[in-house]
Amino acid sequence: MKPPINYQSPAEALSIIQSGNRIFVQGSAQTPAYLLKELAKQHSRLQDVEFVFISVYGDIHVDKPEYANSFSINSLFVSASVRTGVNEGFADYVPVFLSEIPRLFKQSVLPIDVALVQVSPPDHHGYCSLGVCVDVTRSAVNSAKYVIAQVNPNVPRTHGDGVIHCSRFHALVECNDPLHEASFGDKATKTDLIIGEYVAGLIEDRSTLQMGIGSIPDAVLRCLGNHKDLGVHTEMFSDGIVDLFERDIINNKYKKIHANQTVTGFALGTRKLYDYVSDNPAFHFLDIEYVNDPNVISCNDKMVAINSAIEIDITGQVCSDSIGSYQFSGVGGQVDFMRGAAMSEGGKPIIALSSRTTKGVPRIVPFLKMGAGVVTTRAHVHYVVTEYGIANLFGKNFRQRAKALIDIAHPDDREGLERSCMERFKVF
Repeated sequence: MKPPINYQSPAEALSIIQSGNRIFVQGSAQTPAYLLKELAKQHSRLQDVEFVFISVYGDIHVDKPEYANSFSINSLFVSASVRTGVNEGFADYVPVFLSEIPRLFKQSVLPIDVALVQVSPPDHHGYCSLGVCVDVTRSAVNSAKYVIAQVNPNVPRTHGDGVIHCSRFHALVECNDPLHEASFGDKATKTDLIIGEYVAGLIEDRSTLQMGIGSIPDAVLRCLGNHKDLGVHTEMFSDGIVDLFERDIINNKYKKIHANQTVTGFALGTRKLYDYVSDNPAFHFLDIEYVNDPNVISCNDKMVAINSAIEIDITGQVCSDSIGSYQFSGVGGQVDFMRGAAMSEGGKPIIALSSRTTKGVPRIVPFLKMGAGVVTTRAHVHYVVTEYGIANLFGKNFRQRAKALIDIAHPDDREGLERSCMERFKVF
C-alpha cells in the first residue's frame, strides 16, 4: 500500500535553511529551479549561505548580485549558468576530478547541511527516483543533514543508485515543471562530422564507449552505423545514443562489467531521451565515484574515451576548461576516462577537436594561452583527432609529437608551428 505523503509549501520546507549553511543543489536536467526561486524570496532572513553543485541549468535565481550578502556560489564545475559569476568574481570554482567530488562530502571537506533535489513521485513502496542525475547527488544526499525534495511527475524513474525512500526526505514540495532540456546533435557541423568519421574509424566492434558532452561526441555517434555490439560506460550521454540502441548497435553484450547495461552518472538531452530511459532496465545510473573510477573503467576491454578540448600545444598538453584565464568549464571527468581507457586492454583515449574555432582561432598551438589550465597532461594523451587526420602521441618524444600534431593542424597554421618547433627543439 502506498504510504501517505505530507507535502509542504515551499516556504515551510525551506525554513529549515539557516544563515551559514552549505547547500548542495542537484544539477543538469533536474536542477530544482522551483525551490531555488522560492529560496531567493527568503534572502532577507539569510546571510552567508553557500551553494555547491556541478553543472546547473536554467535560471538558478540565487546568483543575483543583489543577493550577494545572503548567498554565495562555490561551484565544482563551471556551466553556463554560473560562468559569468565565476569570471566576474562573485562566484567561486573548485577544480576537482569528478570522481573525487563525493569524497569532499563524505570526508567533510565540504560538509553538506542541506541538499535540494528533484525526484519522481514515490511508487507504491514509497520509493522515489533521482531520475537522470545521480552523479554526485547520491553522495550528497547520503551526507546531508537535511534533504528537501521537489517532487515532479516529469522526472523519469531510473534504475541504479538513484532510488531513495520518501521517508529519507525532511520535506517534500510538489512541482510540475518540465525538466531542463539540451540538444547537441543539431549543432554538428561538416567539420564535426569529418572528425566523427575519423574517430569512428578508431573504434572496433565490441568496444565500450565514453562520450563527453557537445557536438563532436554526438557526431561520432552518428558515424557508428556500421559498427556492431558496442557497449557504453560513461559519465553522461545525450540523445545520440538512442538511435544506436534501437538498431542494436549498442547492446552492451561484450562488456566485462555490467554486461547488457549502459552505465552512466547522468543524462542530459530532450524529452525523448528522458522518456526512453524511464523504467528502462538497460540503463543504470550510478554514483559517479564508481562510474568515473579509472580502475573500474579499465575493467572493460577496448574502452574508448572520446573527449574534446579548447586547445592543445605541440607537446600534447590539453586545455579543456579555460580560454586563457577565462574559466569556461571545469576539470570534470576527462582525466578519469582518459586514464581508464589507457589502462584498458585495447583501450583508446581520444581527444577530438577542430583545428580552428568557428572564429578562425587555431586550436593546435606552440604554447597554451597565458593562464590556461592543463586538464589532461601530455603524459595522458594518446590519440588526437582533427578534421585533418589522426595523431597518435603515445610513446613519442617532443619532436615526434610536434610533427604529428602539425600534420593535423589547419594548413594555414602549419608553417608558423614548424617555426616554433624549430625554435624550441632546434630541429623539425
